[in-house]
Amino acid sequence: MTLIKSISGIRGTIGGAPGEGLSPIDIVKFTYAYCEKLRERRPKPAGERYKVVVGKDARLSGEMVEQLVCGTLIACGVDVVKAGFASTPTTEMAVVFAEADGGIILTASHNPKQWNALKLLNEKGEFLNAEEGAAILECAEKEDFNFADVDSLGTIEERDFTDEHLDAVLALDAVDVEAIRNAHFKVALDAVNSVGGIIMPRLLERLGVECVMVNCEPTGQFAHNPEPLPANLVELSEAVVANKADFGISVDPDVDRLALICEDGKPFGEEYTLVSVADYLLGRAYNEALNTGKSIEEVTAPYSLATSSNLSSSRALRDVTEKYSGEYYAAAVGEVNVTTKMKECGALIGGEGNGGVIYPALHYGRDAMVGVALFLTNLAQKNMKVSELLATYPQYVIAKNKIELSDKAMIDTILEKVKEVYASEDINTVDGVKISFESRKEWVHLRKSNTEPIIRIYAEAATKEAADANAEQIISIAKQIIG
Repeated sequence: MTLIKSISGIRGTIGGAPGEGLSPIDIVKFTYAYCEKLRERRPKPAGERYKVVVGKDARLSGEMVEQLVCGTLIACGVDVVKAGFASTPTTEMAVVFAEADGGIILTASHNPKQWNALKLLNEKGEFLNAEEGAAILECAEKEDFNFADVDSLGTIEERDFTDEHLDAVLALDAVDVEAIRNAHFKVALDAVNSVGGIIMPRLLERLGVECVMVNCEPTGQFAHNPEPLPANLVELSEAVVANKADFGISVDPDVDRLALICEDGKPFGEEYTLVSVADYLLGRAYNEALNTGKSIEEVTAPYSLATSSNLSSSRALRDVTEKYSGEYYAAAVGEVNVTTKMKECGALIGGEGNGGVIYPALHYGRDAMVGVALFLTNLAQKNMKVSELLATYPQYVIAKNKIELSDKAMIDTILEKVKEVYASEDINTVDGVKISFESRKEWVHLRKSNTEPIIRIYAEAATKEAADANAEQIISIAKQIIG
């Protein structure tokens, strides 16, 4: 059994004693700590009540965890808006729709069915920052609970926010609903038996897209490993080809990640979800400025012609951004780090190479629904096959490796040695060590695990062979140190 505590929330397998799995006691303690720090973060006049939105994906433990979280919130004197089955981005937006003080998402994202988690939101529907998350972790370790008296208990209401979320997506200027409807697209959808099977078909129906549904019943019995990687999407690839669909859509259990399949059944590549959407938005802004005589600042306001992704994401986003004379900014790994960087640089679009699209014109959170709507718009306007669209982007391959160590203390020694060996290259130490070989457009990123004596190695190049070779050079340095 496993329990992982981090600044972004608490995650674990269901069952076991406190501290071993995600037990009922852990859930109560963590929810209580969230309430305590919520009051400190947002002080209110005496008698004014707090409100928190709770949404869940469809995994098997969802109802149990939901009842514990909602019960604890009520016991803390906090009013609950129960969103029920809701995607992560829907719950994020629901905090704003409900004018709530925060939100708790019950999902373990792409983890298998035995996992669940509590992910914590502020009043903007955005994830808490590192300092706020650390304060909750510290508070959760205390045993001096102080619950509300019977006259001050919270209340509970139920509200479905799905259509409000979809209304907001379809109202975006960058989403061309008419063009999508006129294209008469047919897609295959794999929602891995979770809430994507509820919200995504409704989005596609409103866009006039015919949908072949695969694993769309929200039973929580995931038909395959829920991470949207090519090895897990064989059934979807076969459905695309068998039904002569224009492409395939895969989402993870909480619908914040989006992976696509080309019309020939081959992977579009989750790294290229963001690249494609960014190419559309940047090109749209660039061409509008060119055709109207307006400055790019006028066209993109209140944002700028900039993009951002984490250090382990493909260089293809940077290449596409620079094609339109835009600026690319790299962030440390983690969604909250990417959104922070996006706000700093005013990015028009950003996200993560795992299929996470963050479009601030809607909200600062990964959102597969807006990703699909923007991708469909791009495809409709360009009138190309998905495989043809993919061929227009810079092609890179990322190799993923890791070094397992017997002693975590050796990690920093290895990272320092790598910096020394590659001192003549472009080195970024914002998150581990990233070495960029600019002359050949390749890079290697080393990150240490927060929970295990492991260094993760990500390497990108034009071919898998070149990426593997760069990673092996790093591994050989580590082996020399390990002995």
